[in-house]
Amino acid sequence: MVDATSLDEIRAAIDAVDADLVRLLARREGLVRQAAPLKRDTRAVQAPGRVEQVVDLARARATAAGADPDVVERIYRAMIQAFIDMELTEHHRVTARSSDKGVNQ
Repeated sequence: MVDATSLDEIRAAIDAVDADLVRLLARREGLVRQAAPLKRDTRAVQAPGRVEQVVDLARARATAAGADPDVVERIYRAMIQAFIDMELTEHHRVTARSSDKGVNQ
């Protein structure tokens, strides 16, 4: 918690947290991009069981941290869906490139 005495100080603290979040999201994106070519099909990319596992863990971590688990779940579901969309695009790009190599050989 930040001992802020003004709205400007609170906003500055939020901006600092946001900078950390963006760095972590970029790191997560890199890992998602690495995983994309390792998955065999669209269902593996979507991985509904894994999504629920990640959301459940996020809710537990939110509770332990004193955050609202419902808010954290909503954020995680939106984030996960955005990464799934990105990963599907990456997976299709990589698998199309692999298929093209097979056709040209």
